[in-house]
Amino acid sequence: MNKVEQLMEQARSVRIHSYSPYSHFPVGCAILMKDGSVITGVNVENVSFGVTNCAERSAIFTAVSQGYHKGDIQAIAIAGQTTDFLPPCSVCRQVLVEFCGPETPVYLTRQDGQIKSLSLAELVPYAFESLDL
Repeated sequence: MNKVEQLMEQARSVRIHSYSPYSHFPVGCAILMKDGSVITGVNVENVSFGVTNCAERSAIFTAVSQGYHKGDIQAIAIAGQTTDFLPPCSVCRQVLVEFCGPETPVYLTRQDGQIKSLSLAELVPYAFESLDL
């Protein structure tokens, strides 16, 4: 198993910890940090869907709470149980733009196990990156 497959397997396996009683749509995320550590996250729902937290943000916020900073993310893998590749929502894409470089690999998977690799720049081609006026 190569490194991308290993990272994706971590994203798949952490899904069992998802709290998704409303959507029944578990999502797992695994982030490879530049120091070799892997931080995982899952979606955590709330009856008020607006306060639900996605797996990608759960993982990134956990990394920040453990002392990691902007630029420390090497790659990210996202896994759901879908027939097509599962990309991050737009809110999570914006958080990725904040903490990752445009070249950061984003790995997506689907039920058949196939993995798609995109750069963050490909995933978010016109990213909102600064408050320059």
